[in-house]
Amino acid sequence: MKLRDDARFSTVCIHAGQEPDPATGAIITPIYQTSTYVQESLGRHKGHEYARTSNPTRSALEANLAAIEGGRAGFAFASGMAAIGAITSLLRVGDHVVVTDNTYGGTYRLFERVLTRAGLSFTYVDTGDEGAIAAAITPATRMVFVETPTNPILGLTDLAAVAALAHARGLKLVVDNTFASPYVQQPIAFGADLVVHSTTKYLNGHSDSVGGIVVAVHDEDVEWLRFVQNAAGAILGPFDSWLVLRGTKTLAVRMAQHNVNGLALAQYLAGHPKVRKVYYPGLPDHPQHALAARQMRGFGGMLSFDLGSIDAARRVVERVRVIALAESLGGVESLICHPATMTHASVPAERRQALGITDGLLRISAGIEDVDDLRQDLAEALSAA
Repeated sequence: MKLRDDARFSTVCIHAGQEPDPATGAIITPIYQTSTYVQESLGRHKGHEYARTSNPTRSALEANLAAIEGGRAGFAFASGMAAIGAITSLLRVGDHVVVTDNTYGGTYRLFERVLTRAGLSFTYVDTGDEGAIAAAITPATRMVFVETPTNPILGLTDLAAVAALAHARGLKLVVDNTFASPYVQQPIAFGADLVVHSTTKYLNGHSDSVGGIVVAVHDEDVEWLRFVQNAAGAILGPFDSWLVLRGTKTLAVRMAQHNVNGLALAQYLAGHPKVRKVYYPGLPDHPQHALAARQMRGFGGMLSFDLGSIDAARRVVERVRVIALAESLGGVESLICHPATMTHASVPAERRQALGITDGLLRISAGIEDVDDLRQDLAEALSAA
């Protein structure tokens, strides 16, 4: 079907990039589980030659996610980290990147342990402070890499302001939008040049696929990413592409409930006597609550809270029953993790402490279960903290 240019978000999620199968009329895009395609003659084929280069299921997903994020083209990769790696291939030896200081531990590990060996350099600042970004820019800076909200402290960056700052200096603005999802936040609308997601999280939404996506706006980035995707080959397979396509069809309804449950749990924890601090942009005492209300559609399903010690944190994660102790986020089931020993273990201890990632900090990905069951689960676990 041809979508109207003014189609609304949930309609775009369900229909963009997808046509009924021409052979059968199937309304769901098939899983094209093939490695190659028969050609009619030399130089004549039906649009596909080899599955690393292109696959109809992956192409449908890429078109779907590009439309959802409001970009020109999407490129699906085998993981979120592979997608970030593809973005950094836009850089050259000697280039410098300004990065959100409270970025995901895997991103920090890639930048500091891998890409510095290839001649790139990185400076980590609070990107919620435009002055700190400006002060970190050098003649070698080529990119500003922002994560907002941050993982796991839920700090925000004013995307419109940072886009204006970056573009005035001739820099690309890259936004990791994984924590928010395109339902909650659309960075391209605020001026971002590239948006990256771990599709493993909210886009898939069912904890059964690993993948990544880069959505690009500019012709030169689209051309390069298409080349790199084929040349490096870290592609998303057809079955995982199909799983994410299934996920985006319910993205709007899932995210609406994630928003409700995230706020409810944050409010409950903020009032609990054993909780020292709650990090959630939907709470009025969050220092960037007004920015969140302006920049986001709801406040998301991610929240963190500090219990003051690793012993208290251990007692809670060992006693939850509905909420599962696991890494990752964004699925329909609620998850709890201990960032200091799980998602951010690769970040040096002194750096974690400076960012507020204490040994007593726990992170929750609020699922879409009945919120009363989630509150009760936390209440019983906290009674032992």
